[in-house]
Amino acid sequence: MKINAKRRMRLPAFHPVAWGVIIGTFLSRTGFFMTLPFLGIYLGKVKGIDPATIGAILAVSLFAGTLCSFVGGALSDRLGRYLVMIASMALWSLVLAGFAFANATWMFFVLSGLNGLCRSIFEPTARALLADVTPAEQRSDVFNARYFAINIGGAIGPLVGLKLGAGGASSFLPFMVSAGIFAVYAVVLVFFMIAFNQQLPEKSAPVAMRKMVQIVFTDKVFLYFLLGNVFVAGAYSHLDSTLSQYIGHDRVEAYSFLFVVNTLSVLVFQYPLAKLMKRFSSLTALKAGCLLFGLGLFGFGVFHNIFMLSLSMVIFTIGEILCFVIGDVLIGEIAPEHLRGAYYGASGFAFIGQSACAWLGGILLNVFGFGQGPLIFGILMLLTFLAFPFFHRGQQLRGQQHRVERTSGVVA
Repeated sequence: MKINAKRRMRLPAFHPVAWGVIIGTFLSRTGFFMTLPFLGIYLGKVKGIDPATIGAILAVSLFAGTLCSFVGGALSDRLGRYLVMIASMALWSLVLAGFAFANATWMFFVLSGLNGLCRSIFEPTARALLADVTPAEQRSDVFNARYFAINIGGAIGPLVGLKLGAGGASSFLPFMVSAGIFAVYAVVLVFFMIAFNQQLPEKSAPVAMRKMVQIVFTDKVFLYFLLGNVFVAGAYSHLDSTLSQYIGHDRVEAYSFLFVVNTLSVLVFQYPLAKLMKRFSSLTALKAGCLLFGLGLFGFGVFHNIFMLSLSMVIFTIGEILCFVIGDVLIGEIAPEHLRGAYYGASGFAFIGQSACAWLGGILLNVFGFGQGPLIFGILMLLTFLAFPFFHRGQQLRGQQHRVERTSGVVA
């Protein structure tokens, strides 16, 4: 019995680099959430910048990240994962320190753009590296571990940031601590490059950027996944945009409590869901996820009781886990090894839906008013459901590819 207990407690046998990325993800996300969620408050209260300009500053980061995500992933295919990750993390550290010293409004625009750039370069490269060093049968587990680390960092970071004074006149220290965390991570990545670079798959001849674009964006399975993910990313954006306005305008405590429910739900359901969804294909999991996303959204508009709102958040979070974790697994399955970074980078284009749907949610609230929750969130639910036919078509095409491959194998 004792031996069995020890076996159950044993950590997954991931590659050391995978564990380095997972632990680094926890530390960097803790540093990220210590400061950047409070940036809008800091710019308004401390720097005296008007709300419209603050909105523009924050939007620059999102647009820069969306536009540059493909380039970041593609560069890692050409130059190597470690070099791109080290360079982006080192620059990211300087950007965070820059927020502590900047005074002019134009500086914050530049820093915000660089923040989005660094994130869009680092994130797809880190995900591609995880897929590189992890066997196919373990990828679901490793991406679940990464997502777990993201959420733990997201829960701890704001608390630490508040303790250190983030968002107020004493925000200098949180920014510098965050910059220090990112700088340490860059140094750790240098160590991993020296120790483990030879264990990555051998590089094939570099592929020209134009050829990369042609290959990635003519992959029909990936394109259907990407189109579906536009609506999934849009659904997620309502958590801190439409929902924050709808519930937060007169029930701030309820909105804060729902965020706690979201974090706890990730921690409770992530691994049971990962085990369950191994029985199904990735695109089946994505279809289930988009339906749950939509149902959770609708619940936010229909219910006022905190218990039913919490239940809606649990349903919403299960959809979030399925879509975001399994989406990473699917890309690892369909991307050629030598273009894995480009595929992960191109997946960032789906977050166009994030900005578009956040804007649409605000329009709906403005047109219909806060008293029309069922109508507003019903519309948002139906928009989320639009992901389903794209995922379903991608699944059909993937099934056809598998049948052709099996037939070819038999003929050979």
